[in-house]
Amino acid sequence: MAKPRGTGILPSRDELLEFIRGQRTPLGKREIAREYRLQATDRPALSEMLDALEENGDIHRARNRRYSAGRKIPSVCVLEVTGLDRDGEPVLAIAGRDAGAASPRIHLARGKQRGRAPGIGDRVLARMDRKSENYYVAHIMRRLESRPASIFGIFRKSPSGGQIEPASRKLKTHFHVDTDDVGSAEDGEFVTADVLPGRQFGMPTASITGRIGAADDPGAITQLCIAENDIPVDFSQEAQAEADDAEAAPMGARTDLRELPLITIDDATARDFDDAVWAEPDPDPDNKGGWHLIVAIADVAWYVRPGNALDRAAETRGNSVYLPNRVVPMLPEALSNEWCSLKPGEDRPCLTVDMWIDAGGHKLRHRFGRAMMRSAARMTYDRVQALHDGKRDTDSPDLPEGLLNALYGAYRALLKKRKERGAIDLDMPERRISIGENGKIEGVETRVRHDSHRLIEEFMILANVSAAETLQQTGQPCMYRVHDDPAADRVEALRRYLGTIGLSLGGGQAVRPRHFAQLVSRLKDRKDADAIQDSILRCQAQAVYSPDNLGHFGLALRDYAHFTSPIRRYSDLLVHRALIKGLRLGDGALPPKAGKRFEEIGAHISMTERRAMAAERDAFDRLATLFLSDRVGAQFFARVTGVERFGLFVEIDEYGVSALLPVSLLGNERFEFDAGRLSLTGQTSKKRYTAGDRMEVRLSEADTVTGRLAVEPVNGERQGGENIRGRSRNRPGKQPVRGRRGRKHGR
Repeated sequence: MAKPRGTGILPSRDELLEFIRGQRTPLGKREIAREYRLQATDRPALSEMLDALEENGDIHRARNRRYSAGRKIPSVCVLEVTGLDRDGEPVLAIAGRDAGAASPRIHLARGKQRGRAPGIGDRVLARMDRKSENYYVAHIMRRLESRPASIFGIFRKSPSGGQIEPASRKLKTHFHVDTDDVGSAEDGEFVTADVLPGRQFGMPTASITGRIGAADDPGAITQLCIAENDIPVDFSQEAQAEADDAEAAPMGARTDLRELPLITIDDATARDFDDAVWAEPDPDPDNKGGWHLIVAIADVAWYVRPGNALDRAAETRGNSVYLPNRVVPMLPEALSNEWCSLKPGEDRPCLTVDMWIDAGGHKLRHRFGRAMMRSAARMTYDRVQALHDGKRDTDSPDLPEGLLNALYGAYRALLKKRKERGAIDLDMPERRISIGENGKIEGVETRVRHDSHRLIEEFMILANVSAAETLQQTGQPCMYRVHDDPAADRVEALRRYLGTIGLSLGGGQAVRPRHFAQLVSRLKDRKDADAIQDSILRCQAQAVYSPDNLGHFGLALRDYAHFTSPIRRYSDLLVHRALIKGLRLGDGALPPKAGKRFEEIGAHISMTERRAMAAERDAFDRLATLFLSDRVGAQFFARVTGVERFGLFVEIDEYGVSALLPVSLLGNERFEFDAGRLSLTGQTSKKRYTAGDRMEVRLSEADTVTGRLAVEPVNGERQGGENIRGRSRNRPGKQPVRGRRGRKHGR
């Protein structure tokens, strides 16, 4: 209830603001005090309220120290660039003001500004220098996270138009969509939208530009992941025409390998087959126990020539993107699934590498060539392994006698060499979403890794090494696949963590791949093996493409370049062209001076690879969340895979999907985060949660908009882990974190 004026009682801030708004003319402080009949002792409190209202912009004070209601700009505020004027200068507006609200003219001070000028959509924190009633000069204090130019999310219809709930976890606010900006969008579907300047109903505004599909449609979710990660989908008419006009490559000077029983080995769902293999015992009596291998790779360079439309499209895309229910190919399907796919029984051009190894897997020599092949069979990993294990079925193709034994014999020799050089071999389970023929999600599967997978991997690694060595020998530019040594600070952090769980990493200051391999060999039967392997993986540098040969740390190789997948990786196509030029193998060679662009191209295709990986992870998370959305409340066993100050990341055993368990749900106490041990410890209960612990959890949330799963502990119990006795002490690296009680009482 408002206090009546003239009673000598100090008004509240809201009552004071309402009084000032009701006046036709500005009021001075004395007039306000007289109106409320305030005593001298009340004047300081009145001044504080007036200053607060002015600072908030609810009132402003003129030069004569008289107050009136209005939207005065605070001395420091957030500004947003809404456009550029005709001189290219940024047009600034106060962030958060409703669209259409009167706004003063704001000029950006450019005197000591560093870096680029803010662009459209950028937001800055600025100190405002008032020059006149309606003119300010803004001095940038710091840049803020920019608002995106466009967004993706779920559209929720309303009488005033609707709202978009962003699909990105980084955006914490909904966006208002005016009725005129809704278009044909339907309630509850994913949409794309452009962000508009200004706000309405307290929200930033947006205009819908496209419909993606229903939120519960796996196809729409995949399309969302493609759009969010800015992955090119459509080919230009020129590039598509070049692919459609492609014809069979001529035999010319190619070696005829059509009678050699080369076979392809891929996943059952694969549609493009770009590598084939063959092996035999080396007939050379001086290489007893040795092997002769051939790896044949689709001759994409014959069809995709430097500088043509297909080449420009392939470079832009960088690589193919493989999602659970869709492939975004680097090349049109007329090539990737037809002329460049090594289909059984059909003549296909290829680049081949013959390699001779001894019984210990050491490469003795190799030879590249250009050939014509005819695949003897399209095999899958499962079928090859079953045949090797003696499990033949009625549909199994007839392979030449001894071919599989030779392939596995060569593989075992290469495996010896891998172990000898100390390559890092992390045994991380691979999960994938299973999509039925009806387009619906059937489940989340764990991919079984057979020796047949490792066989192809070792054959391809040897071919890649041979390609890098040949390009060095011929003096040609090479797009290396490089994996740098891990950073010293990451190694040190890993060592600190290992020390808390009774393990160590050898090598001192000169840690080598074999030291990581030795560590991995000691993890068998440990309950925290997966968590330790996660930590080893995070310690490693990221592999990239570069013309500078830094070696490959993880594989423990000095020379390495991708050669074996030119259908789906632009790097491999460049290596093919360089081999063709260096060995004078005919048309499609690398142009003169092309190597000058390799650094630029390497940076670009490294980015497109990261982009593809992000889309693939995003699709898995979103589809897995959709699959589990009807199981909220169900209980699962899970493993702690990560520990952060704000909670635990757990992996649900049954599906291999990750979920967040917030620290606030661990108990009614404060929790201490230990970065070295990767643990959270209750200050009262002394319960410790560490990576590798097993827990029973209940699925509490499946947010299909952002693809986020959240869980809570069942009865506060966990499986494994430890309790600590004794008094808790804060040590360096430990930070207290509030649980439920701590948050409520501000402890």
